[in-house]
Amino acid sequence: MFCGMRAATEALRLHFTRGQAEFLIMKRSATRSTATASKETGKEQPARETSALKVAKGAAEKSTGKSESPASRWTFLTNHAHVLITLHGDPDLVLREVALKVGITERAVQRIVQDLEDEGFIRREKVGRKNHYEVLPDEQLRHPIEAHRTIGDLLKLIHG
Repeated sequence: MFCGMRAATEALRLHFTRGQAEFLIMKRSATRSTATASKETGKEQPARETSALKVAKGAAEKSTGKSESPASRWTFLTNHAHVLITLHGDPDLVLREVALKVGITERAVQRIVQDLEDEGFIRREKVGRKNHYEVLPDEQLRHPIEAHRTIGDLLKLIHG
C-alpha cells in the first residue's frame, strides 16, 4: 500500500491557481507496479491512472464546470492591463490584494507596477505606510495597432 501511495504522489502534483485546480502530471516511465510487471513479462506496460489521479481530475472538473484545457487559460488583456485596471478601480489596494484579484504572484505585480511607473502610466504616492496609485489616463497605448487610443479609452471600455 505504501508503494501505491508513493507512486500516486509522484504521478500527481496539485496546484491551485485562481481558485481552480490545475494538474501537473509528472511523466515517469512507469510506476513501481508497472516496472515490476515489465520485468516479469518483458513487455513495456502502459502507465495506469491511479485512483487518486481520477478523484483529483474529477474534483477539478466539478469545481470549474469543465475540464482544463490550454484554450481556457488565455485572456485578451495582459497582466499589465489587469493590474492597471485593478489599480484604477481601487488606487489604495495593497499589491498582495492586486495579486489575488489578477491571479498572479505578488512579486509579478511588483514588477508590473514598476514597469507601469517607469513608462509613465501610473504615479505612486506614499501615504503613511501605504501607497496610493494614480493611473494617468491621457497616456497613449504602446502597441502601434492601438497607439491612437489612450489608457483612458481602455478604462472607459472596461468600466463603462
